[in-house]
Amino acid sequence: MKLIVAVVQDKDRNRLQEALMKANFHATKLASTGGFLRAGNTTFLIGTDDQRVDEALRLIKNHCESRRQVVTPISSLDGHTDGYVMHPVEVEVGGATVFVLDVEQFKHF
Repeated sequence: MKLIVAVVQDKDRNRLQEALMKANFHATKLASTGGFLRAGNTTFLIGTDDQRVDEALRLIKNHCESRRQVVTPISSLDGHTDGYVMHPVEVEVGGATVFVLDVEQFKHF
């Protein structure tokens, strides 16, 4: 058994959730926030049999698209920028960051 942890941009959340449900994958959704852009993400926890991992990964890849976005970096948490001017930069956002973990034991109570 495997646990797939997929961090996706909020814009892709609904499309992925629908696709997972149609394919009969059970997932838990968690609201999360990215560290670099501090933007809203959704983290899906998907438990599945080893044989279905590739199918789940295909769904994630097909429903979570990368896109370019212009952002202004957020200043440091303590408010000290030491004279630096924050200029907008173009970054790639979206897509998915996915971890596939072995599950040693699974219980459902």
